[in-house]
Amino acid sequence: MAGRLLRVSSFATAVVASSGFYLYNKKLDFNDLSLVRFGRAAATTIIISYDYLCLRNMEYGTEEYWELKSQVHRRSAERLRDLCCTNRGTFIKVGQHLGALDYLLPDEYTSTLKVLHSNAPQSSVEEIHQVIREDLGKEISDLFVSFDENPRGAASLAQVHKAVLHDGRTVAVKVQHPKVRTQSSKDIVVMEALVNMVHWLFPDFAFMWLVEEAKKNMPLELDFLNEGRNAEKLAAMLAHFPWLRIPKIHWELSTTRILTMDYAEGGQVNDRGYMKTHGIDVNEISQNLGKMYSEMIFVQGFVHCDPHPGNVLVWKCPNTNKTEIVLLDHGLYQNLHPDFRLAYCRLWQSLIKGDMKGIERYSRRLGAGELYPLFACVLTARSWTSINAGIGKTPVTCSEDVEIRRNAALYLPQISDLLNRVPRQMLLLLKSNDLLRGIETTLQTRASSSSFIIMSRCCTRAIARHKRSKARSRLRRLQITLSESLTLWQIGLYELFLWVKELMLGVLIILSKAPDRT
Repeated sequence: MAGRLLRVSSFATAVVASSGFYLYNKKLDFNDLSLVRFGRAAATTIIISYDYLCLRNMEYGTEEYWELKSQVHRRSAERLRDLCCTNRGTFIKVGQHLGALDYLLPDEYTSTLKVLHSNAPQSSVEEIHQVIREDLGKEISDLFVSFDENPRGAASLAQVHKAVLHDGRTVAVKVQHPKVRTQSSKDIVVMEALVNMVHWLFPDFAFMWLVEEAKKNMPLELDFLNEGRNAEKLAAMLAHFPWLRIPKIHWELSTTRILTMDYAEGGQVNDRGYMKTHGIDVNEISQNLGKMYSEMIFVQGFVHCDPHPGNVLVWKCPNTNKTEIVLLDHGLYQNLHPDFRLAYCRLWQSLIKGDMKGIERYSRRLGAGELYPLFACVLTARSWTSINAGIGKTPVTCSEDVEIRRNAALYLPQISDLLNRVPRQMLLLLKSNDLLRGIETTLQTRASSSSFIIMSRCCTRAIARHKRSKARSRLRRLQITLSESLTLWQIGLYELFLWVKELMLGVLIILSKAPDRT
């Protein structure tokens, strides 16, 4: 027995030694090994789970319970952030998704995970050269007059370099991190296993929707040719917006791992300091952003689903002195089914008016079931009191915003259940909604009624277009068009009333502050 044990141990030692020698010669990063990545993720999951299990020893609902739970949320979010930064790739992408859900997850998580949008790791210069050499078949010096080796931005899946073509045009070259494609499918399997394990420990934790979304979207986001096609499709759809710029794709220098496009100047859409310095009207930017997304969601049904500030730039053209919005990163889009889009339009119309029967009917149609009040609050990030009054009639207050964020932690199990019920199309819309609200909050334009007016117009146009497509006679189509025109005229009249009211209020404030000369 001792001899057999000795032989086995000797064989094991030889295998480990030879494996280590092989890995050393191959200069393989241990972080690339699936076993290492799985072990790290599993260890983090176990530690986080144990931390939450300790809450069971506390009396639910007490002040001490909520204080401890907040601490556990914060520690767990920091551990999750560190795991994402170490494992990189798909982990960072999923972490960014969670960090964008401001009104769906506890603040401890979203505030901690937001750093993943700006602190993504970079690939080395040698790795970038290798990807370009493999995909384009030439050295960088043969393709570009100059190529800035310091990336202008690094994200979870790729990084962007500024370069100059031989004809003098300046371009942005987006290069995929070389290891992310091979790791992504394995990482998703790891996440799926760990999420199932956590769900077994905590039945209220039902985040399979997150894994399902990653499984569906990751292959699309890793195909940069698909991203280029999305960019051209949206540019054609929204060509009637002169203030929107989508960089032109250079197909001859693009592959599934490389996307070359015109270089775009500008500051991030949430940078108020940049806008003030360059004389850019914050309200104009906010309104145009609302027009762009309302058109995508309600009218076209083709939605850019990653509008975080790094992907939306603002720029004042020195030649025309006109302000532009530059939309970047077209890898993640959602195609909305016509029936879904129509129900979504009608739901928003009901929410704006405070039509409670309509809110219930269309929320149920979109899969919310008896959780329709929670769904309405999640979708709008407004309180049930405001929804009853009509969100178009009640401005957002700071106290209401704090209440909604607090409720995200309080109703996390119910929110988790809701997200597993609604159609998968809804998940990316909720993420986009939260990202856009975050931008509006930073720009201090969220309380503006203009966004609801813009949405009302787009919903009216979308529903009228649908009715016309179903109409069998010219007379019926004419009736629909006249009804649409009347509704749009009423919306315009209401907008004019609000403008006059705001103007009069401004005049009264100025007069009240003027010194009395009598």
